[in-house]
Amino acid sequence: MKRDLLSIIIFSVSVSICLFTGTVSANNLNILQGYNDSIPILVTGVVTDTDGETLPGVNITVVGDTRGVSTDTEGEYEITVASNAEILFTYIGMQDQVISVEGRATIDVVMEEKASELEGLTVVAFGTQKKESVIASVTSVNPRELKVPSSNLTTALAGRLAGLIAYQRSGEPGEDNAEFFIRGVTSFGYTASPLILLDGLEISTSDLSRLQPDDIASFTIMKDASAAALYGARGANGVILVTTKEGVEGKAQVSIRYEQSISSPTRRIELADPITYMKLHNEAILTRDPLGVLRYSREKIEKTEAGVNELVYPATDWHDMMFKNSTVNNRLNFNVSGGGAVARYYIAGTFNQDNGLLKVDPQNNFNSNIDLKKYLLRSNVNINVTKSTEVVYRLHGTFDDYKGPIDGGASLYQKVMRTNPVLFPPYYPKDEANEGTRHVLFGNYETGNYLNPYADMMRGYKDYAKSLMLAQFEAKQDLNFLIEGLKIRGLFSTTRYSFFDVSRFYSPFYYNIGAYDKRENRYTLYGLNPEQGQEHLSYSEGQKDVSSNTYLETAVNYDKNLGEDHVLGGMLVFYLRNELEGNAGSLQKSLAYRNMGLSGRATYG
Repeated sequence: MKRDLLSIIIFSVSVSICLFTGTVSANNLNILQGYNDSIPILVTGVVTDTDGETLPGVNITVVGDTRGVSTDTEGEYEITVASNAEILFTYIGMQDQVISVEGRATIDVVMEEKASELEGLTVVAFGTQKKESVIASVTSVNPRELKVPSSNLTTALAGRLAGLIAYQRSGEPGEDNAEFFIRGVTSFGYTASPLILLDGLEISTSDLSRLQPDDIASFTIMKDASAAALYGARGANGVILVTTKEGVEGKAQVSIRYEQSISSPTRRIELADPITYMKLHNEAILTRDPLGVLRYSREKIEKTEAGVNELVYPATDWHDMMFKNSTVNNRLNFNVSGGGAVARYYIAGTFNQDNGLLKVDPQNNFNSNIDLKKYLLRSNVNINVTKSTEVVYRLHGTFDDYKGPIDGGASLYQKVMRTNPVLFPPYYPKDEANEGTRHVLFGNYETGNYLNPYADMMRGYKDYAKSLMLAQFEAKQDLNFLIEGLKIRGLFSTTRYSFFDVSRFYSPFYYNIGAYDKRENRYTLYGLNPEQGQEHLSYSEGQKDVSSNTYLETAVNYDKNLGEDHVLGGMLVFYLRNELEGNAGSLQKSLAYRNMGLSGRATYG
């Protein structure tokens, strides 16, 4: 509940599995037909990357033949070939290698990373361009750098993107989004959020926080006017473009990543001890009025210091009473990618659980500590309908289930900082007069209007559920058969968002010391609000939000090389956005909000 939580990874597991079908037929001389009667030999070896890590699932085939095998989980392989054959080594993300056997029985291979398409190209508005030809202010970050010990992606942005300023106000689960701005604090108001696009579809900062680095292919920010011009006024505060991974032709690749982390406050504010608190309070009264009545008598201060009776002379550490020093969080990500020449797929699922620092009290039959569970599902499918036609289907869903205190963690922490530590204890044990009382005897003072953060934490809990569904359908058509370099594409997407919260609570019964026998060291309690308290739970419905968003985009793109030294390009894009609020509150606000634009770009290099 403390601001700025520090997360530390204590356990991390990452597993990659390659599923394949291959044909291994060692010691079978029939497979050597066609090799000009050369001598068959068994070739073995290990395949690694430039860092020495073994590579499982590397495809190994004989040049000129369809036979092949794959490396096992240790990167090892064996294959029977002709002594003068050539072997082809292929692996996703690595450069292909062709090696001549030349009679060798052992061949170890070191594979180098392939320069990906995004390394030669950079993501810009509604497409990509060669990095060397981009003159606008565009910055990209490697998604690997966004893997931090947090389930909130926005907390990983600070310090990793030039021109982006980010800061985090709270570490409370569900309230830990980092705020950020790109073009300074003077454009369209202070801390105005940039336009955030996920695969071309606008999302909010909260939606961005739910994304997983494992699912991100590229992360780019556009900072100046020329970079964001195609988005019009919507891009006035900068633009963040996020594209998700797509399937790559090849065997199925399975990746599993599990993390368990410990979160704890980065710092605890030191408060004055109860004795010093009372002395300074009395001193503050005398400095303002030398004849003023002191709040705390010498007897109370001395007996509190001596620890005579902690219920009659309380000295409560409210922070230690209500908050733990640390908590454990869990994160699990699973994804599968692969495909063939016609269809490729990328499927992912994520589960995150973030817990709060509140201490659970067994006096209640419910748990008011923060428990936030987040689920994410993603499916990207690319299909080549023809050699020149491709369709893409994307489905993205995030679901949050929250349970926690009614006032929230930040509010409870603020109450702890403001509560008097010496007036009353958090609660009283049941005395003889209250042995049959079913409710908790919470402490308070005078008329019962003082803050008791422990009672506020115990009095109930709040549930909320949040859902976001995005569905996209995109079609791309290559029109080279009409005009060389001409392409057209269309995108249709719909978004459905829903949120509701429910609170269940009771009114606490407050008590204080009615009489105290100093000789017997016994006290009696009396109720401060016997008519206002209640033992049963009440129910309150909170906010309800329902909205839908429809988006349509059509673009025509032209890109042509004129000889070896000239490149000519152009693009024309039309987009239409329609948004409806289910609980708008008025006739005017219930009408559709629409945004329509027509933009173009011409380039010469």
